[in-house]
Amino acid sequence: MTTYGPRIDSAAPQDDCFNTEAILPYSLRIEDFRLAMLDVYDLLHDINQALLTRGVGRFEETVNAFAFSGMLSDMLPASLASHSRGLTENQLPNGHPDLIPKSADPESGARVGDAGVEVKVTQGSGLSIPMRGREGWLLIFRYRIDSETETAISLRPTRFVEVLLAELERGDFVGRLDTRPARLNRSGKEKLRSNWIYRDPPDH
Repeated sequence: MTTYGPRIDSAAPQDDCFNTEAILPYSLRIEDFRLAMLDVYDLLHDINQALLTRGVGRFEETVNAFAFSGMLSDMLPASLASHSRGLTENQLPNGHPDLIPKSADPESGARVGDAGVEVKVTQGSGLSIPMRGREGWLLIFRYRIDSETETAISLRPTRFVEVLLAELERGDFVGRLDTRPARLNRSGKEKLRSNWIYRDPPDH
């Protein structure tokens, strides 16, 4: 007899949390972001369901925070590229930005390109993310992990609470530009927050 064990919930993007007035470059669509988020949710659900069935904690608790954030940082550009009409992944290791126009050569990529979208992932609400501080479009996915509920089966699924996108200039950064660690200053953060794509209120 097969024992399937307890079932866990899967996160889902909330349709009323998307900003249909957001400015989107490179033929990006709101649907591209919804599908990319759903790809992450589906993967996390499948991994955590398998772990829970074996009596192991959730993936988010079994790897360190940098590893989990790194996985999201790798997956989101790939997923967005698969749904986007105008962007593809930059295949050059450590190339910038993460997503480049499909008119460019994805195999040669761009070591440092002017066109495209750089993707960052963070848990922090302050947007204090180390980066190279280069001009261009910056996309930030902010996520939240439930680490307060007592039992694994009761934990709320990890979910994205903000998706922000803006075209930034050098004056939107402080620190050593073009090298790490540069960070967003007030103007950079305001540009990102004013052109939000997704915001999930705490009561969702």
